[in-house]
This record gives sequence, structure tokens and C-alpha cells, in this order.
Amino acid sequence: MLVLFETSVGYAIFKVLNEKKLQEVDSLWKEFETPEKANKILSRYRLKFSADKVDTMIVQAISLLDDLDKELNNYIMRCREWYGWHFPELGKIISDNLTYCKCLQKVGDRKNYASAQLSELLPEEVEAEVKAAAEISMGTEVSEEDICNILHLCTQVIEISEYRTQLYEYLQNRMMAIAPNVTVMVGELVGARLIAHAGSLLNLAKHAASTVQILGAEKALFRALKSRRDTPKYGLIYHASLVGQTSPKHKGKISRMLAAKTVLAIRYDAFGEDSSSAMGVENRAKLEARLRALEDRGIRKISGTGKALAKAEKYEHKSEVKTYDPSGDSTLPTCSKKRKIEQVDKEDEVIEKKAKKAKVKIKVEEEVVEDVEDTEEEVVQVVEEQETSVKKKKKKDKKKQVKEEPLSEEEPCTSTAVASPEKKKKKKKKKVNED
Repeated sequence: MLVLFETSVGYAIFKVLNEKKLQEVDSLWKEFETPEKANKILSRYRLKFSADKVDTMIVQAISLLDDLDKELNNYIMRCREWYGWHFPELGKIISDNLTYCKCLQKVGDRKNYASAQLSELLPEEVEAEVKAAAEISMGTEVSEEDICNILHLCTQVIEISEYRTQLYEYLQNRMMAIAPNVTVMVGELVGARLIAHAGSLLNLAKHAASTVQILGAEKALFRALKSRRDTPKYGLIYHASLVGQTSPKHKGKISRMLAAKTVLAIRYDAFGEDSSSAMGVENRAKLEARLRALEDRGIRKISGTGKALAKAEKYEHKSEVKTYDPSGDSTLPTCSKKRKIEQVDKEDEVIEKKAKKAKVKIKVEEEVVEDVEDTEEEVVQVVEEQETSVKKKKKKDKKKQVKEEPLSEEEPCTSTAVASPEKKKKKKKKKVNED
């Protein structure tokens, strides 16, 4: 049984001599009080290194691969600019760099394109377009010595690109031999860059999962700690396929889980005797299931019966290739002056119409306000007239009451006056009857 034990020098691997004492957990610390007691239980274990397990080759190969990519980009850029003076249209027609260099190596001068056969390198439509562009090209004439130097640069580009593909295959084979589980988890390039950044596979196995997660983003980490901002969530592990295919809001979670599983794979590859990749395949399947669960959790719809999971399609990363728009290079106006004047006149007419409409609205509103004021004045006049009529009625009633009071006082004298003519009539009747 092997044990990874931390000493004053650093981490070291020991072999357990007496495994029974490890079962006594309560008194286990007593066995490590002194170095003499620890020697009775543990003995220094020497790892058996084989030629296939040397990770120095991976460090050198990935560094050389990055250097080759930089040199290839510089050479191809120089080749396109150089030959562009002679045949500038070819760079827009052929976008692939390796095919561009092979066409130059096979044809050379622009005049030879009419009789050249490029069916092995280009499809028929592109070949016909290249030949038509060569006849009406706007490029300058160059000497044979210039063409020779350009062709020599093209051969160098082709040789370096072929060596790069060969080096990449070599790196894949070495990674599958040294760290098969890491290769399954994060890929050949990311795994090799992690090993190169740590120095070796053993040094990488000593790192914690949180360190592996941000390995490669040290500058951003210390900048965030200085300015008291959020620390980075991922470093070199960001380029892994699992992190790349997740949505932006779940990248932090997936990178944390991937770092934890990758550390297990690194330690298994560094200290384990088995060279199979079964553990890496199993952990990758778990991470993919977790990723699907995270993606499906956010896509829920509420129906009448309750919450139901919506079917989510598998995420596929599609890179958008943007083409150059040459219309922006022209400084000439896009439309004539007459059209501009007509557009200005139309705009003035529209503005005048809007102003007229606004004036009409204002007039209508003023008329409405005047009508309202007139009606209010009429209502006030009617109310005042009614009040005056009521006051007059009250005055008349008071006058009538004043006249009636003296009449009531004179009533007894009138009664006596009325009684006298009645007596006279009775006396006359009596006299008549007597006669």
C-alpha cells in the first residue's frame, strides 16, 4: 500500500510496512511522534520510471507546437503581402493558407494560370474564377528573381505545416501513453499545457483542484486580489471541450467540476500502475450528465397542470465567419446631391405639415375653452336672476302681510256698518206687508 505523506522537504510517497496499525485510528498519531517510530511503519518508495512515462517530452513538444504556430502565421502573412503586389485577387478567392502556398508553388507567375491545371488543389468553380481573375488582374509585374524568393518562402511554409501535423500526432500518442485519463477529460493540448505549466506530471498532481482550475490565469488573479474584485473562474482549462460547449452562465460551475475530476485523473495517471482510461471515461460521462441537467433546469415552462420540462436540443458550437465589406473603403458619397436636396425638401414638407396640424389642434382647443367659458357665464347669469326673483317674491309677501294686519283690526266696525242696511231692508218688507 502506498501513501502520499507531507514531510518538511515536501510531498513524498511511502510504502506501508504494517497495514494493521493503520486500522487503529485513535492511536495512529502516536506512531508518527518521532522519525524512528515512523520508519517502522513507512519506508521510502522509489518510483519505477520507464521511458514511456517521461513527461519532459510532452513539455518540449507543446512548447515547440506553439512556436511553430506563431512562425507559420508570420510566414503566411508575409507571403500573402509579397505575392499580393503581383496578383492581389488570389488572396480573396483562396482563403486556405496551405492551398494558397501550394498554388503559388505550382504556378508561379500570374501569366501561367491560363495554362495551369489546378484541379488537384481547387474545385472547378474556384479554378475558373482564379483563371478569369488572372487575365484582368490589377497587380504589378515582378521579376523572376522575386518569384523565386516567393516560391522559396512557400516551400518553407508547406514544410513547416507538414512538420506541425506530424508533431501533433506525436504529442497525441505521448499523452495517451503518459496521461490517458487526463487526455480523455480535457484533451491532448489542454492536458499538455497544464503539465508544461506545472513543470511535470508529479508537480501537477500536488496541486489542489482550485489551483488547477485557475492555472494559467495568475496575472488576472493577483490583479483581482489587488483591486478587490472578483477572481477569475478559469485559466487554461477554459479551452477544454466541456467548458466550451456550455452556456456562459454555467461555465464557472462546469470548470469547477471539471477541475475536481481532472485532479483525480492526474493523480491516478501519476501514481497509479494501471494505464487504462476507464476512470476518465466514467468521470467524463458524469460531467456530461451534470451539464445536461444544468442546461435543462433553466428551460422550464409552466402549464395548467404544473411545471414540465421542455425538450432542449443539444448545444453545438457554430463559429460565425465574418467577411470583409469593401464598401467602407470608398470615401465618395453614396447618393447624388439632387437626391439629398429632394430628401431635405421632403423633410421640410413633413415638418411644415406637422406644424400646421399642431396649430389646428391649438385653435380647436382654444375654441372649446371659449365655449366652456361662455356657458359658465350664462349659468352664472341664470343663477343670479333666479336669486333676484326669489328676493322680490319675499319682499311682496312681506308687504302683503303688513297690509293684512290693519285690516284685521278694522273688522268690528265694518260688521256694524254691514248690519244696518239689512235692518233697513226688513223694515221695508214689513211696511210693504202692512200696506
